[in-house]
Amino acid sequence: MASSAASSTARDDLGRLVLRLTIGLLILLHGIAKLGGNLDWISAMLGKAGLPAALAYGVYLGELVAPLLLVAGVYTRVAALVIVVNMLFAIGLVHMGHIGTLTEVGAWGIETQALFLFGALAIVLLGAGRYSLGGARGRCN
Repeated sequence: MASSAASSTARDDLGRLVLRLTIGLLILLHGIAKLGGNLDWISAMLGKAGLPAALAYGVYLGELVAPLLLVAGVYTRVAALVIVVNMLFAIGLVHMGHIGTLTEVGAWGIETQALFLFGALAIVLLGAGRYSLGGARGRCN
């Protein structure tokens, strides 16, 4: 019976690793695409919403730094929480008009954003698992 519990834990940790790598790498690609780019459009949206334009640089934190931490499994819960906040900003500023829509192929209008948001939220709740640089019991993992 003990070996069944141990193998269940190994599967759980492997599932956490797959989730971390999937969310981390897919969001990281969005961040890489913004490197060296012009963030004026993000600053403009923030200004229109009455928020400081300097928050636009938070995109680099949410789409570069946090995903790298997720992939490595260091400060995993904090990094995932940063991604949750980043996705709430993205949905609120850019994608609100798409919430009640479907694409021509039947996908939800904010399907990708919702996947990133709820995937990161799952990581906040589950933690990194033992297949991480921070370890299963590491600080903020």
